[in-house]
Amino acid sequence: MAKCQQCGKGPQFGNNRPWSKKATRRHWDINIQKVTVMQEGRPVSKRLCTACLKSATKA
Repeated sequence: MAKCQQCGKGPQFGNNRPWSKKATRRHWDINIQKVTVMQEGRPVSKRLCTACLKSATKA
């Protein structure tokens, strides 16, 4: 499942809009990375989106 374990962000849904303007459904998966983070002094494996990874490395 493409869902961030920290912020809960999931896939986005919308329409394809080609030149003919005929709408067909499509979805965009978010960029999920499997990383090991320190939580309460021990390493934990999590699936995080890149936005959460970026904010975690800033702090």
